[in-house]
Amino acid sequence: MSATLVHRGPDSDGLYLDDGVGLAARRLSIIDLAGGDQPIANEDGNVHVVQNGEVYNHEELRRELERAGHRFRTHCDTEVLVHLYEEEGDDFARRLRGMFAVALWDSRRGRLLLARDRFGIKPLVYRQDGDELAFASELRALPRGEVDLDALEAFLAFNSIPAPLTIFRDCRKLPAGHVLVWEDGEVRLTRFARPAPAPAAEVRRDDEAELVEEIRARLRDSVRAHLVSDVPVGVLLSGGVDSATLAALAAEESSEPLRTFSIGFAERSFDELGGARRVAERYGTRHRELVLRPDAALLLPALADAFDEPFADSSALPTYLVSQLAASEVKVALSGEGGDELFGGYYTYAADLLALRVGRAARLARPLVEHLPSSNAKASFDYRAKRFVRAAHLPPLERHHAWKEIFSKDARAELRGVVSGFDPVDALRARFEESDGAPLLARLQDVDLGVYLVDDLLVKTDRASMAHSLEARVPFCDPVVSNLALALPDRHKVRGFAKKVLLRRAVEPLLPRSIVHGRKRGFSIPAAAWLRGELEPFARDTLSADTLRRHGFFEPEVVARLADEHVAGREDRSRQLWGLLAFTLWYERHVERTPVPLREARLAEVAAEL
Repeated sequence: MSATLVHRGPDSDGLYLDDGVGLAARRLSIIDLAGGDQPIANEDGNVHVVQNGEVYNHEELRRELERAGHRFRTHCDTEVLVHLYEEEGDDFARRLRGMFAVALWDSRRGRLLLARDRFGIKPLVYRQDGDELAFASELRALPRGEVDLDALEAFLAFNSIPAPLTIFRDCRKLPAGHVLVWEDGEVRLTRFARPAPAPAAEVRRDDEAELVEEIRARLRDSVRAHLVSDVPVGVLLSGGVDSATLAALAAEESSEPLRTFSIGFAERSFDELGGARRVAERYGTRHRELVLRPDAALLLPALADAFDEPFADSSALPTYLVSQLAASEVKVALSGEGGDELFGGYYTYAADLLALRVGRAARLARPLVEHLPSSNAKASFDYRAKRFVRAAHLPPLERHHAWKEIFSKDARAELRGVVSGFDPVDALRARFEESDGAPLLARLQDVDLGVYLVDDLLVKTDRASMAHSLEARVPFCDPVVSNLALALPDRHKVRGFAKKVLLRRAVEPLLPRSIVHGRKRGFSIPAAAWLRGELEPFARDTLSADTLRRHGFFEPEVVARLADEHVAGREDRSRQLWGLLAFTLWYERHVERTPVPLREARLAEVAAEL
């Protein structure tokens, strides 16, 4: 199990074995390089812990625990966990500020605790088989088992798989903010933290200028905490406002020139190197850039190897490559995930509010809009217009999902050749119901924070970075930042078509105006153009009728029709085709054969460094 995860911790490995119990750890040495090897035990050796992640308030907790009489042997953040458990018991995770997946064995009581941070930044999967429990950071360390058809249904709807589901029927993800206790062969799950919209009485009504200053101060606090490391830290710089803000603040906090890394494309609407370069020049960072070419035969199989279950957010590809670029110089990099969900950065939020006013009229305009030709441009007008008129009349949650839905219920039934009784949207409905009473926009942001961020964006960032033994840290996903963001009224997030209103005001002194008020950016790729050009032969070959019949999940005729519609320009089917490619390549590498140790894509063959 440990050997399958060597990419997550190539610097050292540790093992604890007792009567019927084993803990293994792979270490990426970042804090206390000499003394932080795991597993780590308490003074008496009856509590052992392994951790993937970082606890940013470990110094504060350590001082508190030392005053209570605990003795420390290292300066590593992991050692805090065993002593905090001795003081707090099962509630120890509530006190942690950071990203973590923790496994703690208490030999006195014969019990195991698994804990995952409140935002779900670090992964943790487990498999119970009778009175035996196995767990790991990735599914590749656990037995394969049968494909879970409910999880496949969810994948087709979202292009990712929401917790607690995994692609394997016998394996489950520990949800974010939960503790699992295994004792006497029984499993019990409890939630210890749940970032949520503030109650109406706690919504911030402060003067806007005061909130602007507070946002900036909280972001600076978070970035400062996330820079704590005994090795160099860089920033994955996309050219958007979130990563640019992190780069600006990190550069101001760093005593040496900050290292920044970006990736771009020949297609103009997707190339964001110019914005990233302006930020890098303003702060004098040591900046490196790559321009990517679409070499599918090399890139997509490498990506399928890196992900332990089917994953089809196409931005994983540039994230994977920019992580490899960063890993050549640093072990830690900051990334901007969470800013959109917390501060209102998606076009869908503006569409949600607009639909409240023009939903019925949009439905009438649908016949005209449906005739718009399909474009290759990023977030093209035709794509957004078609999505809007098709869903604007729906109830709020269903409408919000429809803006981003990959395969609809009917489309899934046609593709699979069977009607499933499982509705993946129930996961969104359950989250939506938990925030009843909060403003609508805040509730929809909360759905994205608890599902899309956790099971798509953070999965992408974790797997793509750890494939190259790079630790990605996400300063927006910090209670210091989120506690304020979750208490903001709607007007400070979305006004008309303006998004992230207050955040943009807060960072105006830090960034060029073109970045602050530019359109949304990120490490996205020109998938529509590639699938109509260089990638079409690879896609047709990968999704051949023979392959699809051998796997037995998708109807070949339906897949061929989707490809034909896309190539002909009648409809943008790039998200659907990318998802089918991702699943098929994953299945060949993780089910039809045993997953191989991760191999790095050869950058020189797919990218040119500037």
